[in-house]
Amino acid sequence: MKKLLVVLLGFACALALTVNAAEGKKEKKTLTSDEKKELKELKDKYDTNKDGKLDKDERAKMSKEDKEKYGKLTGHSDSKDSKDSKDSSKDKKDDSKTSTK
Repeated sequence: MKKLLVVLLGFACALALTVNAAEGKKEKKTLTSDEKKELKELKDKYDTNKDGKLDKDERAKMSKEDKEKYGKLTGHSDSKDSKDSKDSSKDKKDDSKTSTK
């Protein structure tokens, strides 16, 4: 009886995980032909190693406006990069406080 209960509990957990995973899927945004063209232009401009993708270093070299365009088109945001720049500016402020004492 205990084995049956454990098996049923296992199936219930598997079913719950499957349903939860199916609900969590995002719909992929379909790009218009103009958006595809704009994305291709951004890749052509910044893809220095010509692999068809923009890696972290290539995205870091993008202008602010182009980063915003790229983020809107792909759904990727470089929030980590902007966080790093905020942290570095915070560190500079902290350094200036300690150096004046």
